[in-house]
Amino acid sequence: MSLSAALTSSFRDALTFWLPVACAGCGVVDTDLCAGCRDALAPSPIRRAIGSGMTVTSALAFDGVAARVIRSLKEEGRTGLARDLAPALDAVLRLTVPTDARVTTVPGTRAAFRRRGFRPLDILLRRAGWTHERLLRVARATDDQRGLGRSARRENVGGAFAARPVPGGVVVVVDDVVTTGSTLSEAARALRAAGADEVIAVALAHTPRRRNIEGESRVIET
Repeated sequence: MSLSAALTSSFRDALTFWLPVACAGCGVVDTDLCAGCRDALAPSPIRRAIGSGMTVTSALAFDGVAARVIRSLKEEGRTGLARDLAPALDAVLRLTVPTDARVTTVPGTRAAFRRRGFRPLDILLRRAGWTHERLLRVARATDDQRGLGRSARRENVGGAFAARPVPGGVVVVVDDVVTTGSTLSEAARALRAAGADEVIAVALAHTPRRRNIEGESRVIET
């Protein structure tokens, strides 16, 4: 762990000691996550088309309790919440990951790692009991995706990633929250260019759409 990451972690620990703990989902005091909010994190997988013939399967809607808990993990450094989010991620991975597939993640930027002191997806996958490889890296800087439309997001991330050589086979690429799917599509492009035969996209959560779109379906485990 870098010095800056260690200092960030120590500061968070000090705040936790002196300030009262509140539920990340509803704010009730004296618990990290209350039973009702934990129940709200039960997976409800959805498969959504994201272009270029790809789909992404996600476990939760990025709304309400789930959105607040994910933000608390990522932006407030409440890494203990990963254990409550991990079952949903594990459920969607079990639905989608074929035997012998390699699992990787959408890479975060160095600036994000310096700010947080940790990589959220690494913690989530570890808590879910999944191992993964760092096959992707950031090849060029991009603008913040928030506030951009679909075409602007696609243009913004075009060529953003590069991948280590992949000797064929299936690769599953995991993201935390998917909106338009532009980032996952770019990650898939880089993996195919590196030699992957097939890329499958998975996300912990998806940003809800105002109406059902063709190509979006509820996934039912059998």
